[in-house]
Amino acid sequence: MKLKTWLGILTAVVAVFTVQAQDMSDEAIKERIKPLGTVHIAGAEAQAAAGAGAGGAKSGEDVYNQACMACHGAGVLGAPKLQVAADWQPRIDARGLDGIWQNALNGINAMPPRGACGNCSDDEIKAAIEYMVEGI
Repeated sequence: MKLKTWLGILTAVVAVFTVQAQDMSDEAIKERIKPLGTVHIAGAEAQAAAGAGAGGAKSGEDVYNQACMACHGAGVLGAPKLQVAADWQPRIDARGLDGIWQNALNGINAMPPRGACGNCSDDEIKAAIEYMVEGI
């Protein structure tokens, strides 16, 4: 191949990688992972209430493992990691556990309301937070 052809191919490859790198900004990631909507299933609330009554509330560890680990396990977009004091202590100092709980219920930054546990009760969300800050 001619040098001009190779330079054209190289320029195209560099352009592709540059576009992909730009798409990895925090804002671009937030835009890609935001919820598109919600699903309402008739009778789901009654079933959830009946299930909670029969089996009891989920533990904080169960909620974390089912709904929180994906982001809080790896610290996605700055999410405080499980039982890492350096991540949690500044938040606890600034807002207290009740403030953190309100943020979890209402959403904050890239975290949607109730995180990934739309069917969790307020108490189950609080238990998950208490589990994540345990020992701090």
